[in-house]
Amino acid sequence: MSNFPPILRVRQQFARPRVADIAGEVHAQLARLELHRRVQPGQSVAITAGSRGIANIAAILRAAAEHFLALRAEPFLVPAMGSHGGGTAEGQRQVLESCGITEASVGCPIRSSMETAIVGRAAEGFPLHVDRRACAADHVLVCGRVKPHTSFAGDFQSGLLKMLLIGLGKQDGANIYHRAIEDFSFDQIVRSVARELLQKCHVVAGLAIVENAHDETALIEAVKPSQFEARETQLLALAREWMARLPFDAVDVLLIDRMGKNLSGVGFDPNVVGRKFNDHRAVEGETPKVKRICLRSLTSESRGNAVGLGMAEFCRTQLLRDMDPRITRVNSLTSGHIAAGMTPLDYETDREMLQAALGTVGLVEPRHARLLWIADTLDLVEVECSAAYLEAARARSDLEIVSEVREMAFDAVGNLPLIFPPRAAPAPARLQASG
Repeated sequence: MSNFPPILRVRQQFARPRVADIAGEVHAQLARLELHRRVQPGQSVAITAGSRGIANIAAILRAAAEHFLALRAEPFLVPAMGSHGGGTAEGQRQVLESCGITEASVGCPIRSSMETAIVGRAAEGFPLHVDRRACAADHVLVCGRVKPHTSFAGDFQSGLLKMLLIGLGKQDGANIYHRAIEDFSFDQIVRSVARELLQKCHVVAGLAIVENAHDETALIEAVKPSQFEARETQLLALAREWMARLPFDAVDVLLIDRMGKNLSGVGFDPNVVGRKFNDHRAVEGETPKVKRICLRSLTSESRGNAVGLGMAEFCRTQLLRDMDPRITRVNSLTSGHIAAGMTPLDYETDREMLQAALGTVGLVEPRHARLLWIADTLDLVEVECSAAYLEAARARSDLEIVSEVREMAFDAVGNLPLIFPPRAAPAPARLQASG
């Protein structure tokens, strides 16, 4: 008999609001703000483009560019991703390309630079950096996804305001803001400087995106600059309600097929695995409570950035080979999350890695351990569970058992198969006008 827990697959039922017509909704939302009253023909409009793997992002950005082109303005994209892409202009352009964002797919130029302009100083004493090309534009459209941040807490987390401060701040700005967060909360910093940046950066509007638990576009909303703070708080609550979760709160070992910057700012989402406030265990009142995390691979879209690796206890050695230490360290140091750049114990095979992990979870015998196996922290509709969860799964109306209990199938080398399909590469937006 195997000394590994037998497994079965369950399918979770999540709420699934969806935007049916992506381009149409972008146009309708921007039209609602009557931007033609502010944007004049011939004026330049910088549109922010971040580094996350946001569903339909190329189509969203293309529709936004088309809206301004229809106003006879001159839109262009600006990479707004802090230090990502190795902190270089070309690296940030390549990050956009990995997300399907190219000049051809969005129908306007991409102007990538790491140069910033200092537009003022915060009351707390630090300078306010903004991408120089965005700062020089007549208008800025801040486009970004609203969701719980991997480490920030409070009313403002990942969203339009973070994109404005840290994304458009490039490496210099991201470094300053993350250093300031060591002394003040992100919430305080946002309240201190957001209004000044909204004015000095000539922000004409925001385009907020919220996704559902299926990694689909659930909501697109144009937001007036004066409403950024109030509306982002409301959208964050929606994002938290709609996000995917693990099916059980008590976990001995969590096996994750892939981590990566296109999946989460730290490779895998601490909001999902219960490590937002402590890298290696859930704090009081936080769920789920995961004892050990094992990582199998790094996505190619990460371009070697394995920041977040240090939040896991175990990984495959191949993941370390795929990591670019310099890029990972740049991101780790800039974010101030030093431990996220450290390396866990590594093993050549899944068998060796799981054997080590299962031997550290307490008195429970490995065969009876509570193990969850997921593709990544975005794809949680189907999850492999150890047989220890079988009775609990049968009692849950939101869970469907979709396979028989079976043994973990290691190959001759000692590795598990890829039982979750690989994430599809982002499809470029259609090149014709999209309404």
